[in-house]
Amino acid sequence: DILDPERLVQCPYDKHHRIRARRFPYHLVKCRKSYPQVAKELSTCPFNARHLIPQADLRDHISNCNDKRFIEEEIASEASDFQRRQMNSMSTWQAPPCDEDWDT
Repeated sequence: DILDPERLVQCPYDKHHRIRARRFPYHLVKCRKSYPQVAKELSTCPFNARHLIPQADLRDHISNCNDKRFIEEEIASEASDFQRRQMNSMSTWQAPPCDEDWDT
């Protein structure tokens, strides 16, 4: 299960490192310092900072990243909520009829 904090995740800096998902962000910081040459060759996914991708593969990863879908769905949901609030907040107030005649 992808949401399991106990699942093992492979380190992008050293393929022999297998870390529990809950500790993975801390491990990334530590390994980035230990492997500066590898760190120069990796790019961070704009949708999930845990995704460290070889720079040559970043464009492909961005177009296929699963986390991109979640963000796009959230943006679409917020946009529809905004439209719904705008429609609900439109005033139903109407000006009272005016008996004044400025031409006379």
